[in-house]
Amino acid sequence: MLSLNSNIFKHIVNRTSCLFYASTAAKKIKTKEKREPLITCKNNKLNLYLNDTKQIDQNEIVLASKGWQHYKAKGDYFIIHQKKDASDILKDAPEYKSLGLNPVLVKNLDEKHDITKATKLQQEAIKEILDNQHVLIAAETGCGKTHAFLVPLIERLIKEKQQHAERKFNSPLAIILTPSRELAEQIARMAEDLSDGLDLNVKVLVGGSTKRKMMDPSFEDVDILIGSIGAISKLTTTGIYRIDDIKFVVLDESDTLLDDSFHEKITYYVRKFPFHLNTQLVLVSATMPTSIDDVFQSIINTEGLKKVVGDDLHKILPYITQQFIRMNKTGRPEQLLRIAKSEVNNKRPLIVFSNKTATCDYISIFLNNNGINCINVNGDMLHKIRTGRLDAFQNGEVNVLSTTDCLGRGINTMRARHIVNFDFPLYISDYIHRCGRIGRLGGINNNCLVTNFISSLLELDLVRKIELSARTNFELQNVDANIGKILRTRIEKEIEKYENNMIKSHAR
Repeated sequence: MLSLNSNIFKHIVNRTSCLFYASTAAKKIKTKEKREPLITCKNNKLNLYLNDTKQIDQNEIVLASKGWQHYKAKGDYFIIHQKKDASDILKDAPEYKSLGLNPVLVKNLDEKHDITKATKLQQEAIKEILDNQHVLIAAETGCGKTHAFLVPLIERLIKEKQQHAERKFNSPLAIILTPSRELAEQIARMAEDLSDGLDLNVKVLVGGSTKRKMMDPSFEDVDILIGSIGAISKLTTTGIYRIDDIKFVVLDESDTLLDDSFHEKITYYVRKFPFHLNTQLVLVSATMPTSIDDVFQSIINTEGLKKVVGDDLHKILPYITQQFIRMNKTGRPEQLLRIAKSEVNNKRPLIVFSNKTATCDYISIFLNNNGINCINVNGDMLHKIRTGRLDAFQNGEVNVLSTTDCLGRGINTMRARHIVNFDFPLYISDYIHRCGRIGRLGGINNNCLVTNFISSLLELDLVRKIELSARTNFELQNVDANIGKILRTRIEKEIEKYENNMIKSHAR
């Protein structure tokens, strides 16, 4: 077990905040050297400061995590400091009321979501969508992508509905597809807020009651249909919901929807929409999808797809502090308990991520047994139970949430201030999405922290890629959200390696 005398843990569990160490280290450096720290390390010779080009100009950059495969590295750490506040992107931003939008929609943005200004990304997306272009919005997590497509979508639907006043029941004008139930419900709530008083009807469909809806369908006016791909595809394929009048198709978290786990279903389903009759496609993602041509090349002119890209896409999120701590696996529960106690005392909501359901459940039991009120949410739970528990965290009934990557994408956990990766993610896209649960635009985004427990040699390659990106400010490499494809390729390589070894052994 990692020694409790390690300086990093003494500071991390300080009575005031888990950010004590990072902020104190930064203040000391600023006072002594009058330089703003970008990266601070246990070995202060590896610290990096703003405008410090010494290491970047070298042929080989020395990483703090370089020797972490050695057992003596236990207790080592490095910290990537927050470089800017999420609210900085709203400086000098125009107000929504200056964009020529419906005044009721602008009023809803202000009164329902406390939003008056449009970011650069939102301005560009609104313009392209209002111009009836096929659009890809690819930008870092937590920067307001949902408003970037919902606002112009609702603006256009106001006019489209007037032109299609005689539609049949269950004939939506827009369909928004998501990979998860929670995300569908979240977008539906936002759409209902923004369309209040605009005579637009929002319907959300998620799995779990699809069979009942097919046996006893309801018929009503629907303008925006939102749901998981499984539920919507079944209910439109059977004719309960018609797609003849569809003018907009949105794929939110499209990098996930276009990966190999959904690829066949999405490819088959999107071909049903009348894109040749001016139906508009909008793709939204926190990483750049890699399968756009494979899915859409025969449906739309993919070369004409307008790309609205965020400034920090595939980069280390600049709005949060991220610390990486090398430790033994057996030391993780005790360190997590110390962090949880500190954050609960300081009323800083905490999310703990694990790679497996069993670990997620274990963390919840362990913390509750040690006096920390913690709820767990994972993909194996019934939807009703999962939703109720997530709502309890979102509403402030409980301040510690143990979960898996089922809540890693798109979910707007505005209250959260601290992420602990009890299990470090296996893929860079998952790390980006987990970090995006905090430091979000419009939320509490000051002094947000990600703490990463690094306890396996398998995690080191990804850690080093992240540190290298932070030191060079270059984009993260191989940000591929197509996990299914990655796994299949890895298995194919292992099979090929095994077969080659068998051939060699027989040749002898």
